[in-house]
Amino acid sequence: MNASPLPELQSTLNRIRPVDQSVMAAVQSRLDRQTKPTGSLGRLEEFARQYVAITGREELRRKAIFTFAGDHGIADEGVSAFPREVTAQMVYNFVNGGAAINALARHAGAEVVVVDMGVNHDFGQLEGLLDRKVGRGTANFAQGPAMSRADAVKALETGIVLGLSCRGAGIDLVGTGDMGIANTTPSAAIVAAFTGLPAAAVTHRGTGIDDAALAHKVAMIERGLTLNHPDPRDPVDVLAKVGGFEIGGIAGLIIGCAAEGVPVVIDGFISTAGALVACELHPRIREYLFAAHRSVEVGHAAMLERLRLQPMLDLQLRLGEGTGAALGMTLVEAALRLLREVKTFAEAGVAEGTKC
Repeated sequence: MNASPLPELQSTLNRIRPVDQSVMAAVQSRLDRQTKPTGSLGRLEEFARQYVAITGREELRRKAIFTFAGDHGIADEGVSAFPREVTAQMVYNFVNGGAAINALARHAGAEVVVVDMGVNHDFGQLEGLLDRKVGRGTANFAQGPAMSRADAVKALETGIVLGLSCRGAGIDLVGTGDMGIANTTPSAAIVAAFTGLPAAAVTHRGTGIDDAALAHKVAMIERGLTLNHPDPRDPVDVLAKVGGFEIGGIAGLIIGCAAEGVPVVIDGFISTAGALVACELHPRIREYLFAAHRSVEVGHAAMLERLRLQPMLDLQLRLGEGTGAALGMTLVEAALRLLREVKTFAEAGVAEGTKC
């Protein structure tokens, strides 16, 4: 990258280490000796060995989904089917427990932590909401940079602080979520900036816009990329030029968790935009990630390919909030239960099959 991150961000990146492959091998050895055909639990075995290698634990204590919220100036260009006011209204819904993420988090046994990174609304002292506001929404990146470089770093470091606190709080598995009207637009711009793919190849309907609105959305992304020239060698520059405060918060959370050895289940398109920023800052971060699902947003496949992550699920989800992450958490927990509870052939007194 051209410009160096600020020292606080860099010091956290410097703490990230490769995941221990010897632990992965030891976990796989136990799985291979369990009372089942070798490899017959498929990707559940992968989830178990990755989780144990990251954390050194075979059991979960606490699970938390961080849902970051922020408004976007690009919404002024009519790229979303919903008005910007919906961002604040949905934050109230999250805090009151009435959204899809709340229902699925309860199903997964995870708590939801709602973080205001940049909503254009004054919530006051709202119980259940973390006020980490960097600004009252980003600027319109079709007219200039979405935010200053200083604010991009502030968004990242705000997320980092949250990530660094997880392990000490007994949180062993983190999920990411988002809320921000029009935030599929900066997410598409981010993947276009990093991959060089045309905006039309990575931009979809978001909240359900029609063909004319989709063409306009693509045009606004193209304008923003041409006007701002985000530098793909400098992830902070990409975030500042065409990103969002909540996307920066997600990226920072992932960086902080990786530094602390806490695995993260990333949700869909917007969360993966944050993961992409994080992994462009430090490629090893991808070893700490589980990709919960493949979104119907067309740019999500390009993100996952660049990150070299295979999604756990493909349920045609396109909501965000952390809903896919909640479902992915249940698969990690199921994998760990299998690791702990399925007996080996020797323990069960079962004759092993002949290996060819």
